[in-house]
Amino acid sequence: MINSHLYTLIMAGGHGTRFWPESTRAKPKQYLSLVGDHSLLYQTLSRFEGMVAVDRRFLVTTKDQASLAISSGAELFKKSNLILEPAGRNTAPCILLSLVELLEKGAQDEDVVAIVPSDHIILNTKGFQETLRIAFENAVSQEKIVTVGIKPHFPHTGYGYIHRGDETRLEVFKVQSFKEKPDRHIAEGYVASGEYYWNAGMFVSRIDVLLQEFATHAPEVFSFFSELKEALADRGHLAEVYHKIDKDSIDYAVMEKSSKILVVPAQFDWNDLGSWDALEGLCETREGNNTLVRARELFTEDAKGNIVFAPDKFVALVGVDDLVIALNKDSLLVMKKSQSQKVKSVVEFLSGESKLKDLV
Repeated sequence: MINSHLYTLIMAGGHGTRFWPESTRAKPKQYLSLVGDHSLLYQTLSRFEGMVAVDRRFLVTTKDQASLAISSGAELFKKSNLILEPAGRNTAPCILLSLVELLEKGAQDEDVVAIVPSDHIILNTKGFQETLRIAFENAVSQEKIVTVGIKPHFPHTGYGYIHRGDETRLEVFKVQSFKEKPDRHIAEGYVASGEYYWNAGMFVSRIDVLLQEFATHAPEVFSFFSELKEALADRGHLAEVYHKIDKDSIDYAVMEKSSKILVVPAQFDWNDLGSWDALEGLCETREGNNTLVRARELFTEDAKGNIVFAPDKFVALVGVDDLVIALNKDSLLVMKKSQSQKVKSVVEFLSGESKLKDLV
């Protein structure tokens, strides 16, 4: 059922290159069709079908990604609801600017906004919407910021964690603290305790509550609220104002300092697709547990555990195991799955080579 008091703000301005060579600064991960036929951004927008009206779905990105956002979002949001960040200033300034724009375009202080990333995989839409419904109800009734926690499947060292406190209502908990990415030993303790969730970077709040927490815990950021509002009609002036705001994440600026944070356990699957190896289990599996992400056809002999991305290409794997093979029209990547995080080394190399910068 459409909720007339709920808005969604989708954060789509990232420039991640962890899926190089397919993901580049010109076309980041959220615009790729890595799982399924549609882009990750399209899939994110579609999760709100039947819950949030099209004219209440907002998307924030940068000017250089505007056309990509519009084409990827298609009919799932209004072009007039595209918020363009003048420059990358991290998530706290970005969210403050977005709230200014929401209020300017008709949102009321008591309305609720669900803020979510644009590039995560969630296959259980029903569970996602039920989790958001619970978060909405508690954001309103308890006047709190409600974050979504993912029950950890294993001691992941690449995610931040949420330490839950007392249960305030059925399956709704106070947040004791947010934890930075832990080492393996600490992560094992988190998982064993049953009191920690992965931090998925999703939260739901009344607009006025979120702005009050900005004012209380990040006054240096919030002090630009009025200036941003006055500058909306003039992009040049807006950019000047925006560049004055210190870079800061919403976690550091607000979430880790506020006493008004609740956590709701997710009733859905979740994968943030942090690297090529994360596609295992999400894409088609062939003989030998080879994962076919994209290819015209795949032949294997004495090959197992490989991940293949080669759109419109025939790929033959013979006598190789546990590799990532990613190919597009410009570049070829071959690496061990266990070394997936080292894609950044390739990107750093290409960024320093003027004749190859166009590849990233």
